[in-house]
Amino acid sequence: MDNSKKVENLLLLATIVALVATLGSLFFSEVMLFIPCNLCWYQRILMYPLVVILGIAAIKKDASISTYVLPLSIIGGTISFYHYLVQKVNFFGEASIGCGVVPCNGQYINWLGFITIPFLALIAFTLITIIMFYVRKIEKKAGK
Repeated sequence: MDNSKKVENLLLLATIVALVATLGSLFFSEVMLFIPCNLCWYQRILMYPLVVILGIAAIKKDASISTYVLPLSIIGGTISFYHYLVQKVNFFGEASIGCGVVPCNGQYINWLGFITIPFLALIAFTLITIIMFYVRKIEKKAGK
């Protein structure tokens, strides 16, 4: 497979990851009626635009988009990781009890004892970050 096709597929994959994460968060808040906490809102602010940005990049086959996506995905992943620590580690959770209408250490879901909403967001941000670094690597190699 040539590099342009790899990049095209990777951009499409990153778009799908961002879209699934966005639809998942909307499902939890609009269908399941889970009220997002403050940290959830910050993660949404960073995830939602990625659907549009990555979607346009996938259509235009623009690998240079990694420059703009990586800051959003890395910051979003950092917030998700912190939020997960707030939920799962007592030291972090005690400080966040008054972080808004809904406490940030609350867990609407807890599948298998470790999968929470911030964990799902962390997986999505991590996948997008890995994909973007790979796209960047392919483009640098092709530019030589």
